[in-house]
Amino acid sequence: MQFSENWLRSYVNTSLDSDALNYVMIMAGLDVDDSHPLGANFSHVVVGEIVSIKKHPDADRLQVCDVNIGDKTLQIVCGASNARQGIKVACALVGAKLPLIDIKEAKVRGVESFGMLCSLKELGLTKEAEGILELSHDLKNGSDLRVALDLNDQITTLKLTPNRSDCLSLWGVAREIAAITTSSLSPIDYEVNPIKQSEKKNVVVEEKSACPRYCGRIIKNVDNTKTLPDWVVSRLERSNIKSISPIVDITNYVLLEIGQPLHAFDHDKLQGDIVVRFAKAEEPIHLLNDTKIKLSKKDLVIADSSGVIAFAGVMGGISSSVTETSQTIFLESAFFDPIVIAGKARAYNLSTDSSYRFERGVDFANTRLALERASSLMIEYCGGEAGEITEVLNVLPSRNEIHLRLKKLNAILGIQVPSQDVERIFHQLGFEVNKTIEGFKVIPPSYRFDIAIEEDLIEEVVRLYGYDKIPSHQPVSHQTMLPTSGVCQRDLKNALTSRGFYEVVTYSFIENDIEKSLHGNSNPIQLQNPIASQMSTMRSSLWGSHLEVLTYNLNRQVSRLNIFEIAQTFQGTKKDFIETEVISGLSYGSFMPEQWADKIRDIDFYDIKAHVEALTSKHLIFQKTDKTPLAHHPGQSAEVFLEGQSIGWVGKLHPKWQQHFSLPKTPFIFELKIEKLLEDKAFKYEDISKFLPVRRDIAVVVDESVEVNSILDAVYKAKIPYLNRIALFDLYQGKGIAENKKSVAFLILMQDTSKTLVDSEADSSVSKIVKLLEKQFGATLRN
Repeated sequence: MQFSENWLRSYVNTSLDSDALNYVMIMAGLDVDDSHPLGANFSHVVVGEIVSIKKHPDADRLQVCDVNIGDKTLQIVCGASNARQGIKVACALVGAKLPLIDIKEAKVRGVESFGMLCSLKELGLTKEAEGILELSHDLKNGSDLRVALDLNDQITTLKLTPNRSDCLSLWGVAREIAAITTSSLSPIDYEVNPIKQSEKKNVVVEEKSACPRYCGRIIKNVDNTKTLPDWVVSRLERSNIKSISPIVDITNYVLLEIGQPLHAFDHDKLQGDIVVRFAKAEEPIHLLNDTKIKLSKKDLVIADSSGVIAFAGVMGGISSSVTETSQTIFLESAFFDPIVIAGKARAYNLSTDSSYRFERGVDFANTRLALERASSLMIEYCGGEAGEITEVLNVLPSRNEIHLRLKKLNAILGIQVPSQDVERIFHQLGFEVNKTIEGFKVIPPSYRFDIAIEEDLIEEVVRLYGYDKIPSHQPVSHQTMLPTSGVCQRDLKNALTSRGFYEVVTYSFIENDIEKSLHGNSNPIQLQNPIASQMSTMRSSLWGSHLEVLTYNLNRQVSRLNIFEIAQTFQGTKKDFIETEVISGLSYGSFMPEQWADKIRDIDFYDIKAHVEALTSKHLIFQKTDKTPLAHHPGQSAEVFLEGQSIGWVGKLHPKWQQHFSLPKTPFIFELKIEKLLEDKAFKYEDISKFLPVRRDIAVVVDESVEVNSILDAVYKAKIPYLNRIALFDLYQGKGIAENKKSVAFLILMQDTSKTLVDSEADSSVSKIVKLLEKQFGATLRN
């Protein structure tokens, strides 16, 4: 909310300067978003009157003006097209300092000039201006322009939280400042207008709970062509509200002053009774902003016998709008249930000052008073004769008694607040207070919708008591060395980040079709109230989310990506589901960043396998099975086993999904359950042999379908004497090898911890390995 500080100070008498005033508002919870001077700084500019004018002798576009500034008349050369005899102007004297220029005595084409007649632009009040500024004839010649136009003002903008609707008015802010600073508060004139005419409008409120209070009156013989005082228009403009017409300006003025939205109908355009009801399905209205909408059955409206004439709490309709020719108006002031109004404007892409206040809650005690205030201003400045107020009153919101315990107050704040200070604060805020043995019973006023529970009262006390009075203490803790607990999630994250991966955090929700087709979950868990249509299902795998991350990055010219995430997956039904914590990752693009020292190659299966193996020091088994996930390429996928238990999958994305996501290259993905990875088991230590190992190499021919991993497992399980390590170092298929066969070569390292092996011992161990391969895998030793 934006407003003039001078307007605010007309209600609350405080000696604080602008900075100090902003500080106390901030400390009390009213966030000052911006505060700046009204206009640029200038000096020695006064009100002048052009008493005579003649053409410049040597310039067609210049004129020589005699300007009266009170105690004397100055000769000033001016080139403005609107300069003429009889108008009052802003006159910068010799020595004046303007935002862009300093005024000096000068000669203009041979004619002396003792000052300058200024436009709004030259005074720094606007960016553009046509001609010099013309002032009101009521201003005194020679008076300081800043004082005359009330330019020594600050424009303040508050960024209020939704619960502080009581401060969406100048009076509300003034009331708050008076409470904070214990300053005096000037009352608003709620004069009851004398009844000058007998015509009265009948009002029917069909939706009593949606509109607990409705007031309206007819005002006849108004003149909507009158000019409002400068101070009214100025206060509106400084609150960022454009002047429209006297009647509309007055309703906006009362809105800003008191916080009560009002609406004026042209009475001559109304037909029959005023009815407050819900709209019919698809019922149309042409709004004041020239928008045509069709309402729903949940929208509250003001109607007459012709149909809807206003969208209640949001905006009026064109059919009953006030114009310059309007002579009789029906002025409305109402209280609508905030729940009924909330979100209605946004549903039609609208935003109004009225809806902003109604949906947060206005003071229902001010409904009639605001109508009297607006009526007084209209009659004073537009003329007119007020009729009797029609009021329909139903059940208003109750203001319940809240019990505040001093013991709880002091426990929460951590300090002892004196009982008399607590009572004083509540009185300053306008609360009704009664002492009890334990504390106080408090009834909040009608304008404080946000006060409902004991904690709300505690917040009010500390706001006014002062957050700065709560001492800050250095935290004290006794730190001891904690025992190590084996592998933790941080270790898994470090393992991948050290290999160039980035951690991502994605939503647990995914598109239903992706969950079924990519993750193969035929019975997904559906959300009752999804935040978006493409996030309607709980995911059973993280792959879909990571492919979305990949697509997002590719669209932003990121050609190489390594990401991982630790999160929960969900399987089952809404009532009976299982959460599984997994670590999932995706690798795409080149194996190494582009650089000079090595050739660029794309990642392959063995790269992603190496990343997975880096997650644990335990021995992982990778096996091809018949139950390949739908997301994986059937020929480049492996199930991952740890200590005989399946913990996940690693592999290449299926070509159809590469095509579905329009990926230039194929990514590799993995997903593992981390519970097994985090198991803490005692390490088994072995002595490191001081004796040199003996190496032997063998090459055997086996069927093409035989997995090397199964060969290695079989050898290790056989507990061959002296065997330290066996590893594959060569694979060959081609000339000299039968079809559907392959040659695999292994290095064999043998070692003893107590002695150096002799050839016979090493040869015996190799012989046992060869016989094992012949028996279990049909291998033949290759010459």
